[in-house]
Amino acid sequence: MATKTTPAPTTGAAHQDELTPLFHVVLLDDDEHTYDYVIEMLVAIFCHSKEAAFRHAMEVDATGRTIVLTCERQQAEFGRDQIHAYGADPRMPVSKAR
Repeated sequence: MATKTTPAPTTGAAHQDELTPLFHVVLLDDDEHTYDYVIEMLVAIFCHSKEAAFRHAMEVDATGRTIVLTCERQQAEFGRDQIHAYGADPRMPVSKAR
């Protein structure tokens, strides 16, 4: 499972220079993590409900990516780092800790 932070689309607000840019934390699909792992990780790190985490797991499986958080850059990078630090999926022999 890979993650990245990407700038969120702008809203076209009149005072754009006064707004803090937002970034997405994007979870990318891979074959090294189970649905259970993704759900467990999203609940533990981002306090998603199990239902919301399951929807993210289905979306990343179906489309190859899902946005798990949108926030300011520093928080987005922290979220990305927490995902990477969460470790390998013990249910998968090919899963590796990042």
